[in-house]
Amino acid sequence: MRVRVATTALGITAALLAVPACSTDTPGSKHRTASSRTGKPTEVAQEPAALSSAALESRLLDPRDLGSGYLPQPERPAQHDDVTVLGCPALSELGGDAATGGTLAFPHKAKADFTYGYSSSEISEELYSDSVKKLSDGTGRIFDAMTGCPAYQVVAGGTQVDVTSQKLPAPSVGGDEQWSLLLTYIAGGRSTVVKQTAIRDGNLLLVLSGSPALVDRHLDKALAKALAKATATS
Repeated sequence: MRVRVATTALGITAALLAVPACSTDTPGSKHRTASSRTGKPTEVAQEPAALSSAALESRLLDPRDLGSGYLPQPERPAQHDDVTVLGCPALSELGGDAATGGTLAFPHKAKADFTYGYSSSEISEELYSDSVKKLSDGTGRIFDAMTGCPAYQVVAGGTQVDVTSQKLPAPSVGGDEQWSLLLTYIAGGRSTVVKQTAIRDGNLLLVLSGSPALVDRHLDKALAKALAKATATS
């Protein structure tokens, strides 16, 4: 069985169907997982224009940035299964795209997915651009909802996934706001652990998701590249 777990910034909410169920964890093991948020949106007189999707694309990590052993993955097809969230009213209320990992509310976006070597380890990077307020409020609402429910279930396409979530300390790598959490998905006796870290710097949002070790290893590099041309506009 393969269980895919949505790991997009707003689509992370409902835990379904982007990370393989097979992982380095012992089948049936259960992590009491750990979002933490720091910073506040900065009031500014005039914000720069949002970065275009093409501009964001150029800021994504590529295999040369990651090093040997990383293989890019094609974009996964959208899922259209009915999704039900049990045990977490805050996530249920978000509904729709937030629950299925579909199209996000932020208009400018870019994404890259990679696997590492021959293992099941994956890492996904997403970049978004919008107004400071929209990025801050939208991302904060999702992370707050997820960490407000330490345990819940998601039913999608006949597959039931048990999810646990808990706050992690926010990373101190820079940016105006930071969020971080660890999620454990359990389905069919298999356990998958996903770390999700989001950093907002001005009108740009970086989200790195996947194997905790890979997220930690590449977070600094991803943020540095994302902000390398931060003064450019769409």
